[in-house]
Amino acid sequence: IFTIKPSQHFSIEGTERFLSPDKGRGLRALRHFAVGELVFACPAYSYVLTVNERGAHCEHCFTRREDLFKCGKCKQAYYCNVDCQRGDWPMHKLECVAMCSYGENWCPSETVRLVARIIMKQVKATTERTPSERLLLLKEFEAHLDKMDSEKEEMNQTDIAALHHFYSRHISNLPDEQALTELFAQVNCNGFTIEDEELSHLGSAVFPDVALMNHSCSPNVIVTYKGTVAEVRAVKEINPGEEIFNSYIDLLYPTEDRKERLLDSYFFTCQCTECTSRSKDKAKMEIRKLNPPPETEEIRSMVRYAKNVIEEFRRLLEMCELSLEKMGAIFADTNVYMLHMMYQAMGVCLYMQDWDGAMSYGEKIVQPYSVHYPAYSLNVASMYLKLGRLYLGLEKKTQGVKALKKALAVMEVAHGKDHHYVAEVKREIEEQK
Repeated sequence: IFTIKPSQHFSIEGTERFLSPDKGRGLRALRHFAVGELVFACPAYSYVLTVNERGAHCEHCFTRREDLFKCGKCKQAYYCNVDCQRGDWPMHKLECVAMCSYGENWCPSETVRLVARIIMKQVKATTERTPSERLLLLKEFEAHLDKMDSEKEEMNQTDIAALHHFYSRHISNLPDEQALTELFAQVNCNGFTIEDEELSHLGSAVFPDVALMNHSCSPNVIVTYKGTVAEVRAVKEINPGEEIFNSYIDLLYPTEDRKERLLDSYFFTCQCTECTSRSKDKAKMEIRKLNPPPETEEIRSMVRYAKNVIEEFRRLLEMCELSLEKMGAIFADTNVYMLHMMYQAMGVCLYMQDWDGAMSYGEKIVQPYSVHYPAYSLNVASMYLKLGRLYLGLEKKTQGVKALKKALAVMEVAHGKDHHYVAEVKREIEEQK
């Protein structure tokens, strides 16, 4: 599937790169794709497992298993077998030497680690295109340097300094300052987070062909991961000639919030059909029926409060509960800012092993999620999955199986019926019979 032929440089079977009106480069369908159908797959150009998952996932293939063995030199990277260790060595040797040199002081960010691997790959490159670049070359990524504010420029410079500090002795001929500034900006705008079936962070990667797709708040495809390969599947019927759209952000929030996030991270103002129609904003921003009804400025003030709370704390359950009580005076339980706070509270409960509390919050969240998110959303599947596993842990077998089946219905479309995450959930259901 990843063989490159000269005639395929700007197309993958069933799709082609094209100039999208008002959007620049994009991807469009050349044939019909049914819901759940694989549109294309893309191996990572470069990737890195997050440090927190070392020992639980293979550094090379990201397989989750308990019988991994560690690298004999650095004692920090873990592998399924000798084949995985050998496969990872061209990239791991860079970190292995550095980790042995710095010991406990080795602490580059995940972005710095990913960029170091990209540079190593570019140094060793023997062909113009890799199997990850059938549609778009990594060097074609947008950097948006002219749109970066001082804070982003400062973060870029910090990352460049860290790259020099931790890797300059181990990578000969690092690119010059301007090239590094552009590369970090390209990765920040076009990088992907690899997540598991519960949307837990596993690592970071670049998938150039996947990055070609433009954004829509009403996407017709979804991106999931099988190890270090990104799979793009249709979540709506796609007809020949239609553009293929992915979502760059969490779609839970109302239009103005989404536009703000997109402008801040990706430097464009979204004009998709969902942003134009604002069809879900009323439901997402549902207000309690009060007499008299709250003033417009009071509602805006509560939105500002909710955003500040979301940004400024993630710590204590008491604060979550107090915030829910305060916002609940005006916002309905289905309001997206209430849902966000409930999600934080659920996370705190899980951390504190308060399973009943976590279940209670999950039950309040899952149905509104199904309304606010598009069909076949991974956020909905993840919530049903968490809830199902909580039910089973609390010996609520019937509710647990029901929740897992709802998660499975989404995952079979989003991940594909042959994905190992789907097989795991099916096994969990079977074990309850």
